[in-house]
Amino acid sequence: MKKIIALLCLAFAVSFASAQQLPDVNVENAQGKVVSIRSFAQGKPMIISYWSIACKPCIQELNAINDALADWRSEAEFEVIAVSVDDARLKASAKAVANSRGWEFICVYDENQALKRAMNVSLTPQSFVVDGEGNIIFSHSGYTPGSEQLLFDKIVELKKGQKKKK
Repeated sequence: MKKIIALLCLAFAVSFASAQQLPDVNVENAQGKVVSIRSFAQGKPMIISYWSIACKPCIQELNAINDALADWRSEAEFEVIAVSVDDARLKASAKAVANSRGWEFICVYDENQALKRAMNVSLTPQSFVVDGEGNIIFSHSGYTPGSEQLLFDKIVELKKGQKKKK
């Protein structure tokens, strides 16, 4: 019995630890090239937002982020990555939506939903803030107008934390 409990504790600790770090999972970028999601963690914080073409709140959140992006980037250097979880049948439609919206951030396509599973995303929209080392520091599910500001507030907190270290 003690061994079973120890194994369960170990399994929980491993899954918890891996949930705190950005996984090394491949996605397709807008140009059709397969890239690791970790390749975007180049020392800059990121907002990662999961969406699909059937999710109106997802598109509202990404539009709100896009509208605020110029102002936000004047305050902090970071990336925004929109992860479409639409399957292979809908990927072309997802790319068309992203192009037609004029989003000024990185769009990637997780058609087999491997990244979605690795990050334990069950519903969209779900957004994460990841620091420059790939550590997941914040997660937010759902969208109501104005809640995108929570994501940027976490980016600003990261910036303030970096200044204190220097």
